[in-house]
Amino acid sequence: MDLEEYLLDHTDPEPDHLKRLYRDANLQLLYPRMLSGHLQGRLLKMLTEMIAPKRALELGTFAGYSALCIAEGLPQGATLDTVEIFDELQPFLENHLSNAPFSDRIRLHIADAMEIVPQLARRDGRFDMAFIDADKRLYPDYYTMLLPLMNPGGWILADNTLWDGKVLEISTGLSDSRHNRQATAIARFNDMVSADNRVEKLILPLRDGLTIIHIKDR
Repeated sequence: MDLEEYLLDHTDPEPDHLKRLYRDANLQLLYPRMLSGHLQGRLLKMLTEMIAPKRALELGTFAGYSALCIAEGLPQGATLDTVEIFDELQPFLENHLSNAPFSDRIRLHIADAMEIVPQLARRDGRFDMAFIDADKRLYPDYYTMLLPLMNPGGWILADNTLWDGKVLEISTGLSDSRHNRQATAIARFNDMVSADNRVEKLILPLRDGLTIIHIKDR
């Protein structure tokens, strides 16, 4: 037994519908390693329960694993708007989201997040929680867009903020930023958040890095 197996063995089990989704994503989709997976999925569910948002947002649905974990943790009557730009994922998403528990809490949008998220906020109000897991090159743009659309005291979670440790190479000059646009953008995002006194922030070294951002009451 390795450390990861020990962690999973002492964590709540993965629900059956997520096991099926994980299996199907590995068989049918490119880059299945992008899935949140068992450990992070249970963390997302638990964080959502603690935050208890009325309105939640996800940027980057991919296979729908993290969306279902967030939806599982939502309080009664709350909703999750999840945005995915790649329409080729829509059949997979509709199949798994429609047949899963808590799917009535999820609203899927196949769209460009930079365009639709402000529209959603104008239509339905600001968000209490947001999970960023979309195009890494746009993380600074997502952050700039989201802050005015969040309620005071809201929470932003950002995935992949260590990017296999390449952010450290960028920050220390060991890697040429011109050759890794994703790591460069994430490093800039991390610096933006770190310097922003409007928020409290913490990077957890879970999987590929999970940043937790708490917006101070304004």
